[in-house]
Amino acid sequence: MDGEKQFNKLRAFNLIMGCLHLAQAVIIFILSNSFTLPVTTSFLNYNTATGALKPLTETIYNLPFGIFVAIFLLLSSIAHFLIASPMIFPWYVRNLKKGINYARWFEYSFSASVMIVLIGMLCGMYDIASLLMAFALTAVMNLCGLVMEVHNQTTPKTDWTSYTVGSIAGFVPWLAIGIYFFGSLSNGQGKVPTFVYFILPTLFIFFFSFAINMVLQYKKVGKWKDYLYGERAYIILSLVAKSALAWQVFAGTLRPN
Repeated sequence: MDGEKQFNKLRAFNLIMGCLHLAQAVIIFILSNSFTLPVTTSFLNYNTATGALKPLTETIYNLPFGIFVAIFLLLSSIAHFLIASPMIFPWYVRNLKKGINYARWFEYSFSASVMIVLIGMLCGMYDIASLLMAFALTAVMNLCGLVMEVHNQTTPKTDWTSYTVGSIAGFVPWLAIGIYFFGSLSNGQGKVPTFVYFILPTLFIFFFSFAINMVLQYKKVGKWKDYLYGERAYIILSLVAKSALAWQVFAGTLRPN
């Protein structure tokens, strides 16, 4: 396929994806109920009666779920529209020709991090420090994807160091979420909503699929020999993963009463 036509199709593809993300964000923002979950702190407090230090848990913010689901969809929408814009698109094309997409990793570092925070909260992770670390580690994972692409511009052989570091960083929030999820099931008193049973494996598989897509790109397996094929795969995976989380959360907690 002619190179210019291929990039023009990719531009149109980004515009379509931007519209799909935006439409979902608007629908969820309008239709969602007022469901919230608490963001808490647990600081040590001295109990004068017992003479012991015990954690005192307090709610500092009730996070409106509908708004934050709309936010991660909106972030993707903005990224797609910016990429397709007259000012940014030539820069996007130049980078794709070098085998790198800065915009993708910057957007993921925010949108995927918001997603992991929401998933964690659905499993009972409310402490602000835990949520902050989950957000930061997911952002680091995605920025390691950027480092992978930047670094391997100058290496004669693919260097997987940043990929390995990013995989470790990205796995830790899922490990923490698993502790809360299975801990709630094992203590005999906790209960995780049924729809979360579907969210965890679904989103874990999608998150893992991004890593597989990168491996296929750098191993140049089949159609992935063309960097643009992997780029389109990233775009599709992003839409499907975000849509899956958004509508599962909507069906489970955000439907109008």
